[in-house]
Amino acid sequence: MAEQRILIDKAEPLLLFGFNDVYLRRIEDAFPETRITARGNQVLLNGSKHSLKQIARILDEMVVLVNRNGHLTENDVETMLALSDSGDGVGVGAGAQNAVVFTPSGGVVRAKTPNQANLVNAARTHDIVFAVGPAGTGKTYTAVALAVAALKSKQVTRIVLCRPAVEAGERLGFLPGDFREKIDPYLRPLYDALEDMLSKENLTSLMEQNIVEIVPLAYMRGRTLNSAFVILDEAQNATTPQMKMFLTRLGANSRSIITGDVTQTDLPRRSDSGLVQARKILEGVEGIEFIYFDEGDVIRHRLVKDIINVYEQFED
Repeated sequence: MAEQRILIDKAEPLLLFGFNDVYLRRIEDAFPETRITARGNQVLLNGSKHSLKQIARILDEMVVLVNRNGHLTENDVETMLALSDSGDGVGVGAGAQNAVVFTPSGGVVRAKTPNQANLVNAARTHDIVFAVGPAGTGKTYTAVALAVAALKSKQVTRIVLCRPAVEAGERLGFLPGDFREKIDPYLRPLYDALEDMLSKENLTSLMEQNIVEIVPLAYMRGRTLNSAFVILDEAQNATTPQMKMFLTRLGANSRSIITGDVTQTDLPRRSDSGLVQARKILEGVEGIEFIYFDEGDVIRHRLVKDIINVYEQFED
């Protein structure tokens, strides 16, 4: 057994330890053979040398998060513990800051590419973030993970995910089923992402309570969304008036991520795309950030990168 004393001089101990030292107790539970005692701005550790080394690194990362975000959440602490337990290590250089949320199976959703990491960091410091780039780069998946993490850590009280249903148009009437059955295929990618990050029972319950909503973009008109994490997916298919309508739905304590690929618009003309217009007029506005993805961020089949490259060369 070893002993180690850590001086906390770069963060407010109350924020770091949690109310009634709840964060320290959670770390202690994860290392059963270790005892953690807080005394003012000092932490006394007793346990094996290996455990003490891991705990010290976890505390270092917690200090970084407190200083960067101004607060710490239970999800942050769980993320640190999961990374430590998985052998991925802890620390800014090891990718701990890129971990986003836990999955029901015990895994961790994290940024896997530099631009995914840029999206994660931008979403933590900006209220509106545009993620623009080709298919397969993880824009939507990362955005949904950030929304789920914000809901779990009580930074927001609801999630609203929406998509334009451009392909449906007037042809909806010819599709079988009621309106929900007709529109669901266009919203399926959002369901898929949520089902990876929330248990089926939990997701069903959240949707029944309207804590999680998945709706067509047209259903956003006239609403004001307070304390919400709002995602607009496939934004290249939103017209300029629709984009303006969506962006002005944000209420107090709300955040938004807009994802899209300007090369894959289904509108009659590319110039009609609200995403194209938004890039021209909103870049440089304080509180809004644009993150651009490219073929280097593609994490689907290896041929997807080649397909994107060939199409870009053809269009050029």
